Amino acid sequence: MATYKSEFLQTLDQRGFIHQLSDPEGLDALCVKGPIVGYVGYDATATSLHIGNLISLTMLHWLQETGHKPITLMGGGTSMVGDPSFRNSQRSMLTPAQIENNIAGIKRIFERILSYGDGDGSALMINNADWLLKLNYIDFLRDVGRHFSVNRMLAFDSVKLRLDREQSLSFLEFNYMIMQGYDFVELNRRHGCVLQMGGSDQWGNIINGVDLSHRMGGDQLYALTTPLLTTASGQKMGKTADGAVWLNGDLFSPYDFWQYFRNTEDADVEKFLKIFTRLPLDEIARIKDAEINEAKKILATEACAIVHGRAAAEQAQETARITFEQGAIDLSLPSVEISRTELNAGIGILAACVRAGLAASNGEARRHVKSGALRVNDKPVTNERASLGENDLLPEGVIKLSVGKKRHVLLKLKTL
Repeated sequence: MATYKSEFLQTLDQRGFIHQLSDPEGLDALCVKGPIVGYVGYDATATSLHIGNLISLTMLHWLQETGHKPITLMGGGTSMVGDPSFRNSQRSMLTPAQIENNIAGIKRIFERILSYGDGDGSALMINNADWLLKLNYIDFLRDVGRHFSVNRMLAFDSVKLRLDREQSLSFLEFNYMIMQGYDFVELNRRHGCVLQMGGSDQWGNIINGVDLSHRMGGDQLYALTTPLLTTASGQKMGKTADGAVWLNGDLFSPYDFWQYFRNTEDADVEKFLKIFTRLPLDEIARIKDAEINEAKKILATEACAIVHGRAAAEQAQETARITFEQGAIDLSLPSVEISRTELNAGIGILAACVRAGLAASNGEARRHVKSGALRVNDKPVTNERASLGENDLLPEGVIKLSVGKKRHVLLKLKTL
């Protein structure tokens, strides 16, 4: 572990955020000297960010918490191109309307993590479409493009691995790293931004911005990336059997988010407490040595509170307690509405499982039945051709579907 003098880098280092840093001594001295401005860019490829993005958002939180100014850069311009880093194929082209819709969804999480406003330390939210969409192509090639070496760009792992597999890389995608490098320079010109942070897959793109500023006679800029976060078993963090762990509650409920962290492997608890909570390090040291399941509950509640708010986190914890410790039905479990007409006609158990989000397909639902994992009202389902009807309604007016011990969804009748 390196020795830093600035509170910001000390915090990131002690909590396990730092993987690569372009000039540790220089950035550390700059942070000690006075407040700096740093940013993370977020392309609008979906209507929500996912748990991997929470790592960079948390770094922005610590940047602000230690007296500096964070910028969240929305990729309204770069999203029209798409980042090719470590991808096997070109991303689907998004329309301007899709990008705007995605940006609207993504913005919802930022204000839970950062404090925006007009003060010196207040966070800024900026869209790179403000300058990228106004560029003159010839001027851009002459003023910016001439500073990029194609030989060097091809040597970055993010591009090289794709070419080594003889997979196509379009000229459109190849321009992405030039645009991201230019973003860094433009943010430095407009807002005095000197630090760009991101995941380890962004190192090449970020370093291009550092080099571009140097070649154009601009300020010294700095790059900082986080390690690829994996679980103790070697799995990349952020995926479940049903897909990504989204930060927006309409795509991944607070209860499911809480459960995701509650199911953390024992060996990962301390690491995740440092990264995904704001608990002091001495308290984390005490918690990790306590009973492991209690430590996991604290992790789940604190992480959920950051993303969904304290009230939602505590409700998720209480729902889990009632469901698992008392075996009762908690009506705040994730739910899906069904009509009485549908119920009277009978809903196939496989279709109900898919509709509840407990399986991605009838085939997966069928496998749940065969393995004995699927239950209706806590009773195992043995017949894949079974249907749900009014007789399955509990006194609370719901039908409880479960897969395993920790995934539960209620089917609720629509109210007129």
